[in-house]
Amino acid sequence: MPQPQTEPPRAYESFKDSYPSVGTAYEQLGEACHAAGPLDWKTRELAKLGIAIGAGLESAAHAHVRLALEAGAEADELRHVAVLATTTVGFPSARRALAWIDDVLTGGRS
Repeated sequence: MPQPQTEPPRAYESFKDSYPSVGTAYEQLGEACHAAGPLDWKTRELAKLGIAIGAGLESAAHAHVRLALEAGAEADELRHVAVLATTTVGFPSARRALAWIDDVLTGGRS
């Protein structure tokens, strides 16, 4: 399974520095979740982007946009995930998600 090259947010790195055993356990859980099923890396990142959108988590959405791009996703695929959210979490949430995706695609906020 390819390893992402995207750097984690500074806040996460700071947390790991303060609580290294928790950080290690969290990373091991993430690895186990990724390995638990048949989805490829790109599909997993698109799914996680959808989860972040549904939960309203901007930082996580930015991270999974970057990781999905690294895994080979195209901009149209990322935007499709946001459009799919329209009937589940509503138009305002989907529109907000499109802005989060464009933040990363256009080099704005991350």
